[in-house]
Amino acid sequence: MTETLIVFSTFATEADAARIVRTLVEERLVACGNLLPHARSIYRWKDGVADEREVVALMKARKQDWAVLLSRLSELHPYEIPECLAVRVASGSPKYLAWLDEVLGS
Repeated sequence: MTETLIVFSTFATEADAARIVRTLVEERLVACGNLLPHARSIYRWKDGVADEREVVALMKARKQDWAVLLSRLSELHPYEIPECLAVRVASGSPKYLAWLDEVLGS
């Protein structure tokens, strides 16, 4: 089995998040994505502090696809500097991880 990542990204709208995550699933760069609306993000941006509602996307991917996924997400994302962070999965259900490998075409 390949090394699995959980990839985080935020979006201004649920429509943007759904469109982009669907594209990444269709292109087999992520196996699935969970959209968590109504997140509140507080962050420094340019000359001030922003306080915005966003949608968090949690996507499951393979480490071997990281560079292409990062590039493609940056192309599709409407933000000037999109959040795209990944954490390694230490362990998971063997059946789920096998499914992930299967749908991503390993």
